[in-house]
This record gives sequence, C-alpha cells and structure tokens, in this order.
Amino acid sequence: MSTTLEGAPVVELTVPVVAGSHQRAVAGTAGLELSDADRSVRFAQMRAGELGSLHSWELVTAVDGPGTRLTAFLSGCPLRCLYCHNPDTMEMRRGEPVTAEELLGRVRRYLPVLKVTGGGLTLSGGEPLMQPAFVARVLRGAKEMGLHTALDTSGYLGAHCTDAMLDDVDLVLLDVKSGDPETYRRVTGRDLQPTLDFGRRLAARGTEIWVRFVLVPGLTDDEANVEAVADYVTSLASVSRVEVLPFHQMGRDKWESLGMRYELDDVAAPSPELVERVRGQFRARGLTTY
Repeated sequence: MSTTLEGAPVVELTVPVVAGSHQRAVAGTAGLELSDADRSVRFAQMRAGELGSLHSWELVTAVDGPGTRLTAFLSGCPLRCLYCHNPDTMEMRRGEPVTAEELLGRVRRYLPVLKVTGGGLTLSGGEPLMQPAFVARVLRGAKEMGLHTALDTSGYLGAHCTDAMLDDVDLVLLDVKSGDPETYRRVTGRDLQPTLDFGRRLAARGTEIWVRFVLVPGLTDDEANVEAVADYVTSLASVSRVEVLPFHQMGRDKWESLGMRYELDDVAAPSPELVERVRGQFRARGLTTY
C-alpha cells in the first residue's frame, strides 16, 4: 500500500481539547470494521483522508438536520467548552480508526430510509474540521449517493474548510457559543473571530445555516451577550433557524471519570422563563427560533 502523503493535513494541537454542546445517546462504533493498519500507514491514510478517528455514530430524526440522519461524531476539537457533555471526544486518540469507505458503506446501508424521509448525513464531533481531508472524502461520497449533507461545527477551524468541501455541504449547524469575545474565551478558551468569519463566508455563498446557542445560567445568559449573538445572526442572510439549547448536567460524570475538573458543578439548568426570554430575543429579530 502506498504511503504517499496527500491531501489536507490533520490539525495537530499542543493543548488538551474538548468539544460538543448537546446531549447524545450513542452506541459507539458498533457495526463498523476498524482499521488494523500499522501506525505509519494509518497516519498516511489520515493525511490522505482515507482514514478518520471516529467517536461514534447514530441514527436520529429531526435533530442534526432535516429528516432521519446518520450522524457521525468525529474525535478531536480545538475548543475547551466548560459545558461539554462529551469530554471523551476531546482527543483524536480516543476515537477509533475507521476508513471513509467503511463509514460510507454504513451510510449506504440506510440509504432508502435517509432518502424517503428527506434526511441524509451529518458530520459532527468533537469538531469535524479537525480532520478536513477525511470530512472532504466522506462528504463527496455522500453527495455521489444523492444525499443531503450537514456539517455540525463551531466554525473555529472554518479556514480548513475549502470551497470544494462547501460545495458538498447543504447545511451548516453553526455553534455560536457567545456574542461577546471575552465570554467566548471564558466558555471555550479560544477566540470568537474565526466563528464570525466562517459564518459570514457561509452566508456570502448562500449556504443554509442553523445557528445553535447553548444557554448556560451565569455564563452565556447575559442579555447583552444574547443581543450580540442575535445581532450577528441577523446579519447572516442564509440563517433559516436558531436553536436555543438549555444547559444540562448529563455529562458531568464523564469529566470525573476522565480525571478532568468540571467547573459548572453548581450550575442549574435554565428556568423555562429564562429559556423563553432568550428565545424571545431572537424572535424579536424575526428569526425562526426553537
């Protein structure tokens, strides 16, 4: 097998990373054949996009895009979200080696139900753009099957998403975690600007966007912060809906099991009144909000 290094690089970081923002109930990589290639061949395959690090996959309906969808959760993310409910996706090494063809074969198995429901494939994480070459190959394969495709991303690594990749994306689920740069850094440990830039790039192309905003009492719920998110979202002409996702504690035990310090232990879920207030701030801009 050739070990020529081709394609986009796998993004490598020097800090611990975590990701994710909403509850999942998945069955890992059950049903998928894992690669048994040795380390050097495996790295070459990842560079070429032939192999990815996969945390899990699941079939969901009306959650990660329209219709019934096969959602694949890739491992690795550049953000350190305080409210992450899946910290076990924080490093690519925690995922399982799965080839693009193996994953696409699983998608093909469910092709009839995906098509008849108007669903498709969603690539999520972690942060899928940590593995841009793999994502590009899987997206291309899904489009060759005639499927609707979605990318669930924070946008922080949007610069790694080429125009050719975006040609194969029908919908982007864009996690806008804060409208205030200081709050964004507090939430994620990173800068807000790359997310803003990526969203504007998507809107300029006319790519459909669903914005996701995680509502955490005492962290992201400040009215001015929400107004800043709403200002930004209103400026993106291709946003078709906004999802306000209430914070929950369902992933707390995972932090402890991984030996990681969880900073939101005493934070309660937002009250129905707070959730409605925040949704109302988006609706006041004419945005379709859930």
